[in-house]
Amino acid sequence: MSAGRSERPQVAAARRVGVTDERVLAAMAAVPRERFVPPAARSEADLDRPLRIGSNQTTSQPSLIATMLQALRLTGTERVLEVGTGFGYQAALLAHLVAEVVTVERHALLADRARGNLVAVGLAHVTVLVGDGTLGAPEYAPFDAITVAAAAPAVPPALAEQLAPGGRLVAPIGPRGQQVVVVYEYRDGQLVVVERLTAVRFVPLVSDGPDRLGRDR
Repeated sequence: MSAGRSERPQVAAARRVGVTDERVLAAMAAVPRERFVPPAARSEADLDRPLRIGSNQTTSQPSLIATMLQALRLTGTERVLEVGTGFGYQAALLAHLVAEVVTVERHALLADRARGNLVAVGLAHVTVLVGDGTLGAPEYAPFDAITVAAAAPAVPPALAEQLAPGGRLVAPIGPRGQQVVVVYEYRDGQLVVVERLTAVRFVPLVSDGPDRLGRDR
């Protein structure tokens, strides 16, 4: 779709921040954000800003989501893990971009809402799990890409272990007030930083165990 008045506001916002991947832009055009926010927030769905979705969680602004998706360099054949489903908006975008989407949400209520939202727009094939996102989804691994929608001091070791060789992981890393979206590649059995995208403010990634968030490196 070319830029213009008929373009979804989310697509225009993505273009403004430098997103040029036409597949990502097409996915943004195909997914109605208003179907993935609470009813009370639907009048704000076209705004490029985070929105509260309950359970002390938010859905990120579309331009940031598009930036993170572009950084994954998806081609359409991948199996992708999303950590932090929320209301299912990013999972819906991924469903237009890859072959298989697995998404993990800590809050059962949000996972239920996401499933309903995805079914309502014809994306029932997305696998929505309830669980500790720091553990990933080992039964579905390996993944060609992983995207994390909550901040941690370092990438949880389980997520790194579930990446396929050459796979990419995008996550907000750092303490509150100093978070940066970091792009990693899995090379020779370890994560390698390939790019730091932008400063952000994400909700914290919560673990059920004391040692699952890794250590600052």
